[in-house]
Order: sequence, then structure tokens, then C-alpha cells
Amino acid sequence: MASARGPRRLDRIFPHSGQSRRARSGRIRVPLTARSRMQPIISIEQLGKTYASGFQALKSIDLEIRRGEIFALLGPNGAGKTTLISIVCGIVNASSGRVTADGHDIVRDYRAARAKIGLVPQELSTDAFESVWATVRFSRGLYGKPRNDAYLEKLLRDLSLWDKRDSKILALSGGMKRRVLIAKALSHEPSILFLDEPTAGVDVELRHDMWQMVRDLRGRGVTVILTTHYIEEAEDMADRIGVINKGELVVVEDKDVLMRKLGKKQLTLTLQAPLERVPAELSGLPLELSEDRQSLVYTFDTQTDETGIAALLRQLGAHGIDFKDLHSSESSLEEIFVSLVHGSRADASALKPSPSRGGLGGDGFPPSPIETHPHPRLPLEGEGDKQGSQQ
Repeated sequence: MASARGPRRLDRIFPHSGQSRRARSGRIRVPLTARSRMQPIISIEQLGKTYASGFQALKSIDLEIRRGEIFALLGPNGAGKTTLISIVCGIVNASSGRVTADGHDIVRDYRAARAKIGLVPQELSTDAFESVWATVRFSRGLYGKPRNDAYLEKLLRDLSLWDKRDSKILALSGGMKRRVLIAKALSHEPSILFLDEPTAGVDVELRHDMWQMVRDLRGRGVTVILTTHYIEEAEDMADRIGVINKGELVVVEDKDVLMRKLGKKQLTLTLQAPLERVPAELSGLPLELSEDRQSLVYTFDTQTDETGIAALLRQLGAHGIDFKDLHSSESSLEEIFVSLVHGSRADASALKPSPSRGGLGGDGFPPSPIETHPHPRLPLEGEGDKQGSQQ
């Protein structure tokens, strides 16, 4: 009888029952939800694009977009922003490389991939004589989504378009048309949203409204990729910054890290009396005399243990150079962007995209029908009929 021998110990039947699964395997089992957050929502590997003319728009791009972040892609006109976004969205075919969107290959599983993506282009491309409500409902239906008027109503209300739902797009202002583009892009509830120059040509009030809307989208878990020429947008909103120039990624980094590593700080000392020249004993310091000879500007690195400011002040006192005021300043994102684009690539070499690394207007080569076809080896629409008739 079991009662005579006493209770049977579970650790004799299951020798590992007293140990945690982590202790037995030596590995931590990451919950599925946490694992999905760690995986990039967009993965781009060795992506290249060469047009028929021989123009190489993209050169072996490697990029990973994190789930739920706001990623700003910066670059001058013709840098390759348009081509990169168009390939991810399925508008243009890549010459080489591979892209996945939320785990779906954009070529092999293009329907599922495109259903995850919403695109807000620069220009309005819809029937100008349709109503706002009709065009948004139509956009949702294109993705095979079931009718959901409650969701579309909330979407239009969030974008301040509900009162304009019966208005024809032709009658809307430029700012309202921009909102319609956003509503169309969000109508099928994508998890990835591309915004190409979303605030170009809109007034300041609408621009700030759109910034807030982007933050709200990020708060709901939507990953936002933003291309812009307004550097202050990227500086204000983005979690990470990518700079592309001449088809190559110059740098991809967290915004704060980028500004800390590539930015510089300056200490400006306003002198009590004009100075003819910087003393020879101070010529080895990163010290410049302003054109009016009323100020000294000292450039220093905040990442080093010693900024050299204390030593500078002592040396100035030793040379009898007095100052009446001082203030510090640091590089803006715009200054960093300009320096990167204009050839200061050496500063960014340490930040070159790595395997764990981290548009539309200006490439000048409109896509041909064969480039936009989801399966280039298959005939375009109508070509099969032509071939059949010739036979």
C-alpha cells in the first residue's frame, strides 16, 4: 500500500521536477510576444537596383527596421529614397537582394507583405470626383478586408475628415487631401506605414497635427518610416535616423547616439576687450577667434573624460585674457546631415550599418510596367492574349 510506504516523492519519479526549465537547459525561453518585438519588422539584405539605362539607384543596402519605432530616412534629391521605399512597397522590382515585411517575402508572398504596408505618397493619386468616404472604403476593399464602417468612421474622425466624408476630393484643400492620403493608407489596418514627405506644402498648424498623429500611431504599435526634407521633423519625432546618399546608406543609428557621436559642442567666450590674435601658446587648442575679434570659440568632445574647458580657462587667465560672458551650443541634426552628405564619411565609418543595424521623389526614373509586375517572368496583362492570337 502506498500509505504504508509513505507518499511517493515526485523528484524520484521526475528527477528534474525540482529544477527550473532554465536551469536544465541553460537557456532562457523568451515568450512569443517578446520575441516578436525583438525581431525586425522590415529586413533588407543586399538590396540593389540598376535601371535599364545603367543608373545604379541602390548599392547593396542592408537595413533593419525595428517593430514599433519611428524611423526617419534622410537624403538629398536623387539619393535613392524613392527607389528603396518603392521596392519595399512592391511598386518597383529590385535587381538583387531580399526584403521581408513582417516576416513575409515581398516577392514570394507579395500579397501578405503588401497587406502589412500602408503608403502615403507625395502626390494624390485617386479619383478627384469621388467622395472621401467612397475612396477610403474602396482602398480597404482592395486588400480584401471585410467591411468595417465603424473603424473607418473612427479613422476619419481622428484625421478630422468626418465632416468632409461626403465631399468630393476635388473640393478639398491641400491639407485635407493630405489627410485623405493618410486615411487611404491606414484603411486596411497595416502594421507598417511609409510617409513620404508627409508635411510638404502644408501649413504649420497641420504639420504639428500630423506630428502628433504619427506619435499616436506609434503608440498603437504601428511602425512608421518617414522620409522628409524637414530635418526638424526627424529631430523631433524619430527614434532612429538613416542617411542615404548616392544609393548607399551612410549611417544608421539611434538619433540621440548619432547626435552625441557625430555632433560637436562649442563654448563661446565673449571677451572683455577685442583680441588681435590667439596667443601662440594656445595655437594647439581647437580655439578660434571670431571675425569681429570679440569672441573665442572652443570646440570640444563631450564623450571624452576631459573636455579641456578647465585647462582652457586657466590658460586664458594666465595670459590675461578676460571674458564677460560664455555660453555653450551643440550641433543640430541638420548640421550633422549636411556634413555626412557632403563627404564627411570618415566620421561615420564607425557607424557603418552592420547585421544588427538599423524615398519618394528625385531618382528621376519612373518605373516601367515590367518593373512593377509582381512576377516579372510572367506576361503582363494582355500579353498572354497577344501571344495566343499570334499562335
